Amino acid sequence: MSVSLSKGGRVSLSKEAPGLKNIKIGLGWDTNATDTGKDFDLDASLFMVDSSNKVTADSDFIFFNNLKSTDGSVVHEGDNLTGEGDGDDEVINVDLSKVDVKYNSLAIAVTIHEAEARGQNFGQVSNAFVRILNAADGKELAKFELDEDYSSETAVLFGTLYRKDGEWRFKAEGSGFNSGLKGFCDTYGVSS
Repeated sequence: MSVSLSKGGRVSLSKEAPGLKNIKIGLGWDTNATDTGKDFDLDASLFMVDSSNKVTADSDFIFFNNLKSTDGSVVHEGDNLTGEGDGDDEVINVDLSKVDVKYNSLAIAVTIHEAEARGQNFGQVSNAFVRILNAADGKELAKFELDEDYSSETAVLFGTLYRKDGEWRFKAEGSGFNSGLKGFCDTYGVSS
């Protein structure tokens, strides 16, 4: 049975699925009708960060222009330009057994492409969620549904996968920022 998380909630994935090796991170959202006259394009990203909460190289930033980590432990399935339909809009696969020990956590973010130029923000997005699935059997282990009004934010940290006491855990974040993808890149030390 899936664990439904609230903002700040945590779950041990290792306890939910002993022997867990491969996971899928499913991210989804719907865009509300707006008067901006522009299409929405939301993008999922993942930052592989060390104990200083920084990437060790720009290649540790997994997104639509860098779909695979250098060690092959993280693979982004690609950019969904419309977000149409039900279910996961974008998926990131992680082989937890291959994630180098130098990475303390994997930060999962979603940003609105060209949000400022298009006059868009997460207040115009509904039904946003992140869920963690066991890739072996498709079982959903945890889900976090964002239920706040992010009316000035153009980027949201949905969740963080991290190691603690030899276990992989997931934290529901829900932290919004108004600086788009650049804000995340600055935070995690990705070169601009």
